[in-house]
Amino acid sequence: MTDQPRSRRERPAKPALTRKGIIATAVRLMHAEGLPRVTMRRLAQELDTGPASLYVYVANTAELHAAILDELLGQVDLGPVTIAGDWRERIEAVLTSYTDVLYRHPSLARSALVARPSGPNYLNLLEALLALLSEGGVPDGQAAWGVDVLLLMATASAAEHATEDRSIDAADEWNALTRALRDASPAGRPHVAALASELVSGTPEERARWGLRVLLNGTLQTPR
Repeated sequence: MTDQPRSRRERPAKPALTRKGIIATAVRLMHAEGLPRVTMRRLAQELDTGPASLYVYVANTAELHAAILDELLGQVDLGPVTIAGDWRERIEAVLTSYTDVLYRHPSLARSALVARPSGPNYLNLLEALLALLSEGGVPDGQAAWGVDVLLLMATASAAEHATEDRSIDAADEWNALTRALRDASPAGRPHVAALASELVSGTPEERARWGLRVLLNGTLQTPR
């Protein structure tokens, strides 16, 4: 015996749409299928509604991805702000936690390069970094511009290395670059030849920490 069609009146009512619920579903969908699959159409399908219904709460896919990013930024450890210690090391700890969050979600790390989150978790991250820069004696104007550069470097580092680790060609590409540098002619490219080993030295973590110190020292010493 086949199932008889059910009247709409007999079906359980769908929960009302809310922005919070939409973002929570988008985060679950990202974990299950990856960020590129989280589109307004796919999300509407998951929520058993039409895409037009979602536009009341989220303007477009870019805003949706920014909201997902903000949701995950709640996982960043801001504890170093309230503990004792060197302000530079504490900024490093916060940004390391930030990159770790992005590193766990490679597609999100790449999206974060162009996403513009504006939610509470992003604002909490900004507040934490600005507080530590202030503690370090960085003038307000330099801190306001410096925090943008710090986050940009941390985001780019996460996007680069998250992609590398998941690329089957990453090792071959790195080996090809290493060979090209070491085979450089001292006559034609004397500086590259002399620094071939240094150009590929250090771990990604060591280079990221060094880059962060460069930015912090530059932010402190460079007036706007």
